[in-house]
Parts: sequence; C-alpha cells; structure tokens
Amino acid sequence: MIVDLHNHTPRCNHAEGSVDEYIQAAIASNTQVFGFADHAPMDFDPHYRMSFDDMKDYEQEILSAKEKYKDSITILLGYEVDYLEGHMDKRVLEADVDYLIGSVHFIEKWGFDNPEFIGRYESEDIDEIWEKYFLAVENMANSKLFDIVGHLDLIKVFKFMPTRNITELAHNALQAIKEADMVLELNVAGYRKPVAQPYPSKELLEKAFAMDIPITFASDAHKPSQVGLFNDEIIQLARDAGYTECVYFIKREKKFLTF
Repeated sequence: MIVDLHNHTPRCNHAEGSVDEYIQAAIASNTQVFGFADHAPMDFDPHYRMSFDDMKDYEQEILSAKEKYKDSITILLGYEVDYLEGHMDKRVLEADVDYLIGSVHFIEKWGFDNPEFIGRYESEDIDEIWEKYFLAVENMANSKLFDIVGHLDLIKVFKFMPTRNITELAHNALQAIKEADMVLELNVAGYRKPVAQPYPSKELLEKAFAMDIPITFASDAHKPSQVGLFNDEIIQLARDAGYTECVYFIKREKKFLTF
C-alpha cells in the first residue's frame, strides 16, 4: 500500500512483532507512509489495549523509529480510539499525534467483533444490531473528535448480514462522516475474517465516492506478516470505485497522495 495508517504493536496485548519488524515489512512492500495506531487506553475492556502508563513509551518508540527510518519511509504516530460514550479520555483525545482513528467495537458494551461473544448474534434481531452499529458510527462522526473512520462496516465480520439494504442502513453515518470532514479507511483485515471481504464493501465505497468522502488505506496488522497483504486487491477496489488519491495526516492535517 502506498499509505498504510492502521497498524498495531504488542502493547495492545493481542499483537506480536517488534516495531522494527513492522516497518521493515512496510519498506519491503513499497509503502511510502506507514502509521502505527495502536489501541488507545480506556477504562473499559483493558485486556485488548495498552495501559495509560504505556502511552509515553509507545509514543517515544514510534517517534524514535520515525527518526531511525526517515531516509527510507515516513513513519506516523496515531491511536485507534474506541468510541464508547463515558469512557474516552482526554489524555488520548488531546495527545500530540498525527491522527486519531475513531472505531466502533462495542454496541452498548457488547464487543460484537470478539469471538468470545459471538453467541449474542443468535438472540438479537440482526437488522436492529446493524441499525445500532451504524447509529454508533454516526455518533462517533458527530463527535468530531477523530480524523479517520476505522473499518466502517466491521459489524459484518462474522457474516451475520441484515435483511435490509446496507447502503440505506449506513446513509446517516456516511452523511455524518462527510459533514465531519473525516477520512474513510479501506481496511483489508476483513479479508482475514469469516466475512472474507474488506471494510467497507464495494457498495459502501461507491456511495462514499459519490459523496466525495476521501479515503486512506490500512493493513490493520497485528503481526508483521500481515503488513501489505491484499495490497493489489484493495488498490483495485479503490480505483474501481473512482478514487485516484488517498490521504495521510501530519499533526492532524490532511496530505494527499496519488496512487
């Protein structure tokens, strides 16, 4: 990927590999701009994120790597922040970073993308689940706290699909994303999941293009071997939808690259 802004480190407790290994994998895949956006600390679900005590060391490690590799690749610093009302922290939201990814991993504190809690899909109305998910994405965008929308249709991860039209379900969320001037990431992690397709789907991406919502790219790697996977597929998806440029951020300011 020419730009790859969503990647993790072992500090989140469910990734592996050193920062150097991730960067070397990015260089090998001809990435020009590579960003770390590890799971930000929060006073909820601590087993799947770094602690507040880790923030300083995480930021310093990435900034040191930025200097170390400056002649080979541009390294950026960010956080992936869970949008969960009442649990987001100013220490994260006001951190001195290049960008913040806003992600929805919880519906009313249900970790819907965690295999541990997959059984709840069987006891709920699937259309209502999707409605609640996109309402949370809409609220996340309306907060105007974030730069990038993480994996827009993550709710499809286990392939529990709604009976209603997905672009209609996502319409208000996309409108809020547009109004908040956010960037939509094309995230290849879905190729590695049961749904076996990227986030967002082709249909949602085409709708985003029609609304003039800019994009960026993401491996969402949790191990170095995942960096740059499905590069050709995701670039082709973007081009088929009409996109010719992507976004990265320097100190929360958009920069554009043609691909």
